[in-house]
Amino acid sequence: MNATRDSQDRDLRSRSFQLHDQPWFGLAYLLFAYAPLVFDPRGGLRPLFATLLATAVFLPIYFGFYRRAPHRAAWPWILAVAAVGYVLIPFNVGGNTFIIYAVGMAAASLPQRRAIALNAVLLLAMALEFLVVIPLPRVAGALSGIMCLVAGIVMAGIFYTRARERHDHELRLTQDEVRRLAGMAERERIGRDLHDLLGHTLSVVTLKSELASKLVERDPAAAQQQMREVETIAREAMAQVREAVSGIRAAGLEAELVSARLALLAADVRLDARLAPVAIEPATEQALALVLREAITNVVRHAGARRVEVELTEAAGSLRLGIADDGRGGATQAGHGLTGMRERARALGGTLEIDSPAGGGTRVTLDVPHALAGARA
Repeated sequence: MNATRDSQDRDLRSRSFQLHDQPWFGLAYLLFAYAPLVFDPRGGLRPLFATLLATAVFLPIYFGFYRRAPHRAAWPWILAVAAVGYVLIPFNVGGNTFIIYAVGMAAASLPQRRAIALNAVLLLAMALEFLVVIPLPRVAGALSGIMCLVAGIVMAGIFYTRARERHDHELRLTQDEVRRLAGMAERERIGRDLHDLLGHTLSVVTLKSELASKLVERDPAAAQQQMREVETIAREAMAQVREAVSGIRAAGLEAELVSARLALLAADVRLDARLAPVAIEPATEQALALVLREAITNVVRHAGARRVEVELTEAAGSLRLGIADDGRGGATQAGHGLTGMRERARALGGTLEIDSPAGGGTRVTLDVPHALAGARA
């Protein structure tokens, strides 16, 4: 378990380098290494030469760090950059810029606790060096405090990015699991439909075939009649299978609800669903699933909602599917798929009502006749 967690952490830390696919952008902060030279009362070329030399040493380490393979240790690169800063500080206090670079590299590549511990040591060493190099302790303390604040901001930003990447990674895993469950639900639906369709038919075919084999010598005419009935039953079964197979691509209501949850999850919309445990005719279930799909598509594309409710109830020989959102409303145009919803409702002898006041969300209510009753198998 620990090995798996460590592997995932390394994978997530390696993802942090996606922000540094173009490490050239990070070099803009090198300006802060040269800024103190403008205000240095000592002037002269020595601090400038030292800063140029430090930059020349820093660049290969910097690019080597971000181009390294994820499994290679980051410690040597971080400490090398920090060492460049410590060596430069006696000549130019802007050497603290390289310490900040080291802090960012540690936050991006090490486990969070180790990064914080290492960065605390690096910043403490920098503060002690400031006390030695800068003759005024108050100035040294103020500069140390400012650099620690900057380092904290850098670490917080990188840790936030890593946390967001972890969340995105977990979300992708969740979406994969939802897709798997949706596929499983659809396979169960197909298996249930085929069992209901072919189970009785094949049993009848078997019985009539056995009866025909017993009658073929004693009563050929009766045997022929049984075989003709077998042929008729087989043809009807083939027609039913073709009809069922043509509808396999249309997901059942439960599978469509799982797909809806996945789509809304990606759009950061909460879904609350309550489905009554009733058996539904395949044609009716297909129509309900398609209406749900179109309604959820409208929510994702047009509604700007934060929450969606889906409810299926049974009463007085009819089924009612309600889909409500808390979005902007005003969904009355035919282009929002409402025409297709109404056509499916009419094909089943049902009705479709849409309540969508501007700014008050949208509620789609589909009522269709229901001939089946009882719990789901």
